[in-house]
Amino acid sequence: MKLEHFALNVIDPVAMAKWYVEHIGLTVVRQVTDAPYTHFLADSSGTVLLEIYNNPPDQVPPYAAMDPLLLHIAFVSEDPEADKVALLAAGATLVGELQLDDGSQLVMLRDPWGLALQLCKRGVSMLDG
Repeated sequence: MKLEHFALNVIDPVAMAKWYVEHIGLTVVRQVTDAPYTHFLADSSGTVLLEIYNNPPDQVPPYAAMDPLLLHIAFVSEDPEADKVALLAAGATLVGELQLDDGSQLVMLRDPWGLALQLCKRGVSMLDG
């Protein structure tokens, strides 16, 4: 089987979708304009989707309080330092950075809603293409 999407219940899917499109480069492929404001966002490959929605509103996890190692969204980055600077300017916050022995560079951030994001430049790619 192939992964189609990963879904998250979030506080403000409309604003969050706009931020991810503008600052991460995701593309809206489907959206619902009334509650629960579902947005399907495609990555640059067009093969993996992130679904965000607000349903039910009282059951949004406390992403900002969660350790990033419990849940984070990882993006391939050709230039993690430049992407980090741009995302910080767009309202993200820095959690930490790590260099691995295999040459991988990892940058952990939180988006403006507290969801953990990881920028990955792998010393050895784990994906085809």
